[in-house]
Amino acid sequence: MEGFNLKGRRAVVTGASRGLGMYMARALSKAGAELVVTGRKKENCESIVKEIRATGGTISAYSLDVRIQESIFAFVRSVLDEHHSIDILVNNAGMNIRKPFLDFTWEEWNTIIETNLRSGFFVTQGFARSMMERRYGRIINIGSVTSVFGYAGIVPYCASRGGVLQMTKGLADELGSYGITVNCLAPGWFKTDQNAQLYENKEWLEYIIDRIPLKRPGKPDDLDGAIVFLASEASAYISGQVMLVDGGITTGATKATV
Repeated sequence: MEGFNLKGRRAVVTGASRGLGMYMARALSKAGAELVVTGRKKENCESIVKEIRATGGTISAYSLDVRIQESIFAFVRSVLDEHHSIDILVNNAGMNIRKPFLDFTWEEWNTIIETNLRSGFFVTQGFARSMMERRYGRIINIGSVTSVFGYAGIVPYCASRGGVLQMTKGLADELGSYGITVNCLAPGWFKTDQNAQLYENKEWLEYIIDRIPLKRPGKPDDLDGAIVFLASEASAYISGQVMLVDGGITTGATKATV
């Protein structure tokens, strides 16, 4: 379908050196987009850069520490100086800490909120001015099932992802008149470096799978259709929404032990 073709579009994906960010960058490239990807260190993106170039895609990598204001500002300046504009922004960079809420420190709370929520706001702010001038943009904030569900053991993470959804709605309202859509893509249980240790626990894995109507965790390519859809003309009249790619786990009231 022509509406899903991203040829001629340039997409920024933060935190694309591994995990879901790498999956989504790969999908956008397959749809024709030129990629700008980030990692805390530029060299961390070497794997995805080599892969995309080997398949004939266009990609450039930058260092970005989303917790540092000047790093965000310097990254935005560098991208716009080199590429002049971007069409698609995927705010994917994130992290998590698992422990009972009584054990969280002030610093750990700040680290999670700064990485998962504050960073997306200011990266978006940096690129939005250019999008507003061109009166076009697709902004995709990456949330999770915890954008709509709460789970024990990751309360700050839940707060950050809930904030991502509400930020998405506010930005959609503020930027819509400029032709910019803002949506939240919320993956369910996908195995990544961040949660790999959970998947080594057979009892936990069986528990989760039993609560997913499709009876399996997500696979890397399960996100392809959703990310390309939200980045493309096919979703031109969709904004301020959350798209859950979760195998159906949010269809009912479930409680996952983490």
